[in-house]
Amino acid sequence: MSLIGVFDSGVGGLSILDEALRQLPQHDYIYLADSANAPYGEKSSEWISARSLSLCKYLADAGCDAIVVACNTATAEAIKHIRAEVLVPVIGVEPGIKPAAMQSGNGIVGVLATEATLKSDKFNALLATLPNHCRFIKQAGAGLVPLIEAGKADSEETLELLAKHLEPIQDAGSDTLVLGCTHYPFLRNAIRKLLGDTITLIDTSEAVVRQLKRQLEQIDSASKLTKGASLRDHGAVHFVSSKDELTLLKMAQDLMQSDLDSHDVSSSLLGSIQ
Repeated sequence: MSLIGVFDSGVGGLSILDEALRQLPQHDYIYLADSANAPYGEKSSEWISARSLSLCKYLADAGCDAIVVACNTATAEAIKHIRAEVLVPVIGVEPGIKPAAMQSGNGIVGVLATEATLKSDKFNALLATLPNHCRFIKQAGAGLVPLIEAGKADSEETLELLAKHLEPIQDAGSDTLVLGCTHYPFLRNAIRKLLGDTITLIDTSEAVVRQLKRQLEQIDSASKLTKGASLRDHGAVHFVSSKDELTLLKMAQDLMQSDLDSHDVSSSLLGSIQ
């Protein structure tokens, strides 16, 4: 079986890890949260690129066979650089604006993402490829990530801030909303409370893990056997944090739907990355 690294600025990538454990529970995982530096969305492109590369190199050096950059901001700012420097397959994430355009009935799509993602060349190049008949209402979700990182996804404070961010999307008559940050699927309950069940929510976690699965299938099976892996139903999950490993583990238990008790779970604190 393979060892898969999943990296995010904080707990947002747990939404990707959750889906990976659902589709591919037999593999081993390292989940790396750079919570000491979250959120990434308000930092410079240069800093995001350098930090993301350092953390992905850490995961590659730890023996990961594939790495998921489970952060929209890091993907937008750094994925090209990471793929040029890291020798294992690297899977990124991006806002699901293409499936949203295909699913929208009235052609008005809301995109809730970080400021860095919305301003990135990668995002705007993708936007330029989509049909002109679609209107995209772009909204930066400033302040949401820190609240989710603090375990306040369902708090009144988060609900009030989210309502302000969703107001222009709602006023425009959007029938589809892209969750353009891996933290935002944890706001599903709050979004439903504010917008009801009629709006379609687009989360690309399933598509990302399907791409991971395709990459794993291309890895030479002989190289897996040399690691002494045996057939099993559930692998190990190791949580690594640059801030507080126990808090990360508790957040994973609170936010994820996967039964972590089925896996061999451990945690540690990440030392300084150069």
